[in-house]
Amino acid sequence: MTDSQKSWAGYGVLLLLGAGLDIVVRYYPANLPVWMPWEFNWPEYLAVTLSQAWFWRGLKRLPRDQHPALWRKFCFVAGVASFYIVLQTHIDYYAQHAFFVHRWAHFVLHHAGAFLIALGMSGPVLWAGMPGFLKPPLRSRPVTLTLGVLQHPAVAPLLFVGLLYLWLIPHIHTVVMLSRPLYSVMNWTMAINGIMFWALVLDSRAKPPARLSHLMRAAMILVIELPQMVLGAILSLAERDFYPVYEICGRVIAMSPLNDLHYGGLIIWLPSTLTSFVAMIIVLVTMRLNEEKAERERAGL
Repeated sequence: MTDSQKSWAGYGVLLLLGAGLDIVVRYYPANLPVWMPWEFNWPEYLAVTLSQAWFWRGLKRLPRDQHPALWRKFCFVAGVASFYIVLQTHIDYYAQHAFFVHRWAHFVLHHAGAFLIALGMSGPVLWAGMPGFLKPPLRSRPVTLTLGVLQHPAVAPLLFVGLLYLWLIPHIHTVVMLSRPLYSVMNWTMAINGIMFWALVLDSRAKPPARLSHLMRAAMILVIELPQMVLGAILSLAERDFYPVYEICGRVIAMSPLNDLHYGGLIIWLPSTLTSFVAMIIVLVTMRLNEEKAERERAGL
């Protein structure tokens, strides 16, 4: 069997596995364990499984000296796995019926999981493992121009914070939580935006070839930190519930609406701030390492 045939056979296995999960979830939802999907979603399933498949395929294709460090490989795999856990297990059910679980899920999509994926710096590996027919569209001018705008240093932090605020506007949040298509759009935008933002900030290279200088990355971290703290404080100190939609959907955890809201606010306030703090340390460390590397190159060592 040729490499091409093996690849297509692998895609067939992934599709059969997805079809099996879809059937089981559709017809036997009450009999499934918590690690199975609550509502099977083909785009989410394919995004996770194909990215992992292309990652391992890319590792086989690239010479070993072009592989990311072992810890970066672990970060990438763990980050992608965390996305699957919050989107395609029963955690997604709890996220639809408890505000603080919803905030944990979005913390993974927008912060922790996206942070790990960006820290993995596995873009070249994914590119090497990706089918050839997908590469020209991704290299096309409209796509590159769009990415350039979205990752512009004036736009990226605004978009990062703006999406967080947008999806938590009470009226919008109510509509989104009652619409499965909009709910998926919300999750996709948070995950993609998180990866794009942290990929800018956590790039270990100096500028160029990195898009931004280390000082600009540090400034972006500071820009996003205060608005998140303010939003978290507003929600965690609120005296009334802003999200009655969780009463409409039915709370599955014995907790008062205010406690649910306060815990959700604390998740926005504290873990998000900690993520920014860790990012700042990484930026300062990589800046120093790149300065030392440049000094060695100037000295001819």
